Amino acid sequence: MNNSKQSKVVRGKATPRGKFPHVKRAGDFLYISGTSSRLPDNSFAGVEVDEMGSTNLCIASQTRAVIQNIADILASMDASLSDLVEISTFLVNMNDFRQYNQVYAEFFDFDGPTRTTVAVHQLPHPHLLIECKAVAYKPLAAMSQRENKEASDV
Repeated sequence: MNNSKQSKVVRGKATPRGKFPHVKRAGDFLYISGTSSRLPDNSFAGVEVDEMGSTNLCIASQTRAVIQNIADILASMDASLSDLVEISTFLVNMNDFRQYNQVYAEFFDFDGPTRTTVAVHQLPHPHLLIECKAVAYKPLAAMSQRENKEASDV
């Protein structure tokens, strides 16, 4: 897989709602498209709707699901959250910032990725409170060296 440019839609994740990949490799960098808490069955983590149609949206659950979705997308490219160098977060309501920040700290510390968080008017579904896009650094040379070692071990 020594492609310096590769796009991928990850099997087992929610299908993108447009003509774009979950992740794109460009040289040593991986660019993760905007990722939400949407699940493969098109439901959303952190969303409860009662029999009367009232919704309860949980920013903490949605944030965990977004970060886990990003981790799964990175894993499909043989990378991990520790390879992230930048995250951009879009919150529908800045009043959710405190809880989002608390969950974020469960995954990252000061040696983690740089981060920008902005408020947006809305996201592609009314149940979404958060979306993140990210950039990871995963050198191709390191992958090629490991692939060569694995091939020689066979």
